Amino acid sequence: MLGAFTGYSEVPLYQMVDLPPLGDDRGSLVSVEDYAIGFPVKRVYYIFHTKEGVKRGGHAHRRLRQLVVAVTGSCEFILDNGIKRETLKLDSPTEGLVIGPMTWREMQNFSENCVLVVIASENYDESDYIRDYEDFKNMF
Repeated sequence: MLGAFTGYSEVPLYQMVDLPPLGDDRGSLVSVEDYAIGFPVKRVYYIFHTKEGVKRGGHAHRRLRQLVVAVTGSCEFILDNGIKRETLKLDSPTEGLVIGPMTWREMQNFSENCVLVVIASENYDESDYIRDYEDFKNMF
């Protein structure tokens, strides 16, 4: 774990995980399996062609856990537990950001070629989202 902060429990709200590449002179690949990231995989999506100056995210999840990887390019994540905010940059296809439940997340400063792959523990469920920051802070 490269960095983490805890909120109201001893469970880290995020952690950085190494995703070791496999390969040879033909190229590299990274395999992500649920036992390595700590949760079963139910959904995979990716974010790309984000326009300059756009911010994304701006929400938390009640139950969902995610692994986020910048497979190309970079962007910044702002993570918040209602007390502490921390900014980190994703810029490597061999490093993943695991975000736990009840962590507010914002994404900004996308490079022109940024592609984020998100691996989620649950299928999409709108009722799992907390989209108002004040509501999020008041939940603690």
